[in-house]
Amino acid sequence: MTLENAVRAFAGIMVLASVALTVWVSPHFVWLTLFVGANLLQSAFTGICPAANMLRKLGFRPGHAA
Repeated sequence: MTLENAVRAFAGIMVLASVALTVWVSPHFVWLTLFVGANLLQSAFTGICPAANMLRKLGFRPGHAA
């Protein structure tokens, strides 16, 4: 799996988990959903993505252009 795909998968898992936690545990978990969304938005404009940095350290590598 490429780094880009891993970042998208991680973001999807975080959104789904935070929505589930909001519904079944506490409405305060909506802040986690908002944080994930805000982080996705800022990374689109700045190119800085903490999740990508973490996943890179775990061994994921960027894909190659065809």
